[in-house]
Amino acid sequence: MKRFRVFRAPLHQLLTLPDTVIGGTKATGWNMSASGLAAAWAEENTRESLFAAFKRREVYATTGPRIQVRVFAGWNFPKHAIDAENIAELGYIHGVPMGGDLTKPQEANKPIQLLIRAVKDPKGANLDRIQVVKSWLDTTGKSHEKIFNVAWSGERTLNNQGKLDSVGDTVNRETGQYTNKIGSIELSTLWQDPEFDVNARAFYYVRVLQIPTPRHSLYDAVASKEINDGSIQIPPEGPAVLQERAYTSPIWYTP
Repeated sequence: MKRFRVFRAPLHQLLTLPDTVIGGTKATGWNMSASGLAAAWAEENTRESLFAAFKRREVYATTGPRIQVRVFAGWNFPKHAIDAENIAELGYIHGVPMGGDLTKPQEANKPIQLLIRAVKDPKGANLDRIQVVKSWLDTTGKSHEKIFNVAWSGERTLNNQGKLDSVGDTVNRETGQYTNKIGSIELSTLWQDPEFDVNARAFYYVRVLQIPTPRHSLYDAVASKEINDGSIQIPPEGPAVLQERAYTSPIWYTP
């Protein structure tokens, strides 16, 4: 059984002029996040192995933290897989990893399953939740998208609309510090699409959210309070906190 490790590299910083318009609003350094990472699940840290991971699309990205995330899609994962130490081995045996392709199952009306595990940055914030983003084409060729909350920290429960309450917020707006009193170190789940249509083309990707943490705009405001009469003045263009995240390559389903 081949073993894969994750290797990360900084993304090139997005540089935009103050008057550049993105999404109908002016983009400045205050209203954009500061950095990001790209990660690849590769057998070893060599050029050949990394390019092989790129070619099979077994890659994901984060907005900065070193979150680890795995996702496999298949039809019949063992139930104990979510707690197994060898979750990757089980994923490769029974399904396809992020970036992979699935075709119509042999068993009629068999819903697709996603085996997912996410682990926090060892030096960063805890995890809030895992979400699955699904996009599909209906019989007229029109595209649709839906977000499913599939795993989360704490004792929260989904409401009738599938929504989840906020995890909370420990960020101190006066000091720019936070604690890991909320959230989870690791989240795992074996999720089954409750709305799966065996005849509809679709793709799925996973999004992992951290608990709220200080944004660079808050750090700047704290650092410059001495020149602002001791007050914390957060620029209106940028919020004080954000939820960093990771997001995977999709897995495609073709009937």
